[in-house]
Amino acid sequence: MDRSDGSFDVSVNHQLTASVSELHYAALAAVKALDDAVVHRMTMYRAVHAGAVMIDGRALLLPGSSHAGKSSLVAELLRRGASCFSDEYALIDDEGRIHSYPRPLLLRNGRPQQSLFLPEDLNSIFAASTAPVGWILALDYVSSGRWDVHEIAQGEAVLLLLSNTPHEMAKSPGMIDFFLRTVVNAVCYAGQRGDVADAATRILNLIGR
Repeated sequence: MDRSDGSFDVSVNHQLTASVSELHYAALAAVKALDDAVVHRMTMYRAVHAGAVMIDGRALLLPGSSHAGKSSLVAELLRRGASCFSDEYALIDDEGRIHSYPRPLLLRNGRPQQSLFLPEDLNSIFAASTAPVGWILALDYVSSGRWDVHEIAQGEAVLLLLSNTPHEMAKSPGMIDFFLRTVVNAVCYAGQRGDVADAATRILNLIGR
């Protein structure tokens, strides 16, 4: 990140990715640029667009695209005792275990502009160890919607993970087998949610907390 002529320039590999007037926006741009640079180049793990938290030694995945409400739901679960893997990318190893992606959460908190938060700001921490996937919940956020969630087969959950990975199938021919290992012990759900506090309560009830 450099400052010149009253603006903050964010570059990755000497290529300008953003030029903004305020440090706050530069920090946001830097986090997003690092996401793209790191996730698309990693070789040790596969990444899925998903919020991920640890509860009772198991990982709960919330796959979904950007603006799907993952971050707000992760934040609410952190406030209620979960540990943080990530609000944006779940990093999965060859054994199907989830690893922490320790970067700030990007939260709107009812405002149009995102802000950076650490788990400590939410009375939580980054998960210090890996965990197998215990639950997968693919939830569409509907602002005026109600909780409407049903259990799905593990095969359907694999398709959801495939549809939310930034990796190209042509370059990763073993991706299906990889995600089959990921979901082998998971209970999987899909549906819609409304209010984040209500959704967090229902999720914790659903998984027996």
